[in-house]
Amino acid sequence: MTRVDPGLDLADARDVVRRALDEDLGGPDGVDVTSSATIPLTDVRTAHVVARADGVVAGLALFALVWDDVARRLQCPQVRVDQLVEDAARVSRGDVLARAVGPTQALLVGERTALNLVSRLSGVATHTRRWADAQQGTGAQVLDTRKTTPGLRALEKYAVRCGGGTNKRMGLYDVAMIKDNHKLAAGSVRAAYGAVRATYPDVAVQVEVTTVAEALEAVAAGSRFLLCDNMSVALLRETVVAVRAATPERVEIEGTGGLTLERVREYAATGVDYLSVGGLTHSSPILDIALDLV
Repeated sequence: MTRVDPGLDLADARDVVRRALDEDLGGPDGVDVTSSATIPLTDVRTAHVVARADGVVAGLALFALVWDDVARRLQCPQVRVDQLVEDAARVSRGDVLARAVGPTQALLVGERTALNLVSRLSGVATHTRRWADAQQGTGAQVLDTRKTTPGLRALEKYAVRCGGGTNKRMGLYDVAMIKDNHKLAAGSVRAAYGAVRATYPDVAVQVEVTTVAEALEAVAAGSRFLLCDNMSVALLRETVVAVRAATPERVEIEGTGGLTLERVREYAATGVDYLSVGGLTHSSPILDIALDLV
């Protein structure tokens, strides 16, 4: 498994913030035509970041990053942000998550960009927490996938960690995954596994399997990381038993495909190490968060 730093990648976050503000303002030299016309740059207000629903928060530091960038663009004093809640915390509707004081124009210019990002990340964290809680005590971990929003992968995978999930791989570069098309192109599981292992000897290699026979073939070829795709509970359990009996070496087994919160404990109880859920990142609704001037 890929092991990642649990913290937020600030360099990546700043880059995302910059691009998001450019998008909203019409470029690096853009302008908020409403706020600039109606609010003097000297006007100063306080704002509260408030949860409008129960959930798990992630990415609250992005408020400060957004307003720092806005202050630089407007050439005005910085916004002071006091974060009142830590990322990964469970929050309730009405909780004040952060307090900000600074130029009103800066607060409003950055408002939607910050809320879009933090609401999105908190939605991922909240959804992930439901999956992690649902299989708590089974010994299985919930994994994310590469089914992320383009340009937001590092942030979304950070949100998964905040929700109690584990990152499987950050991209195509850090874990090799041999799927059906790779097997066909290489000629066999053994040939595909051997080619990857010979070319990238230090990279973990996972093999996707759909039957017990394929799983045993992959283990015989040397794989110690299996992805059991779209198996029923019974077939997944049978595969786990067969793989464990085939070698005394540690083989990590992941189940994926067709998983639901209602049945996740059944799948987790088969003895798998991981259950991966693309929906953590591709189908999480946002957590409703608002900015209120006070």
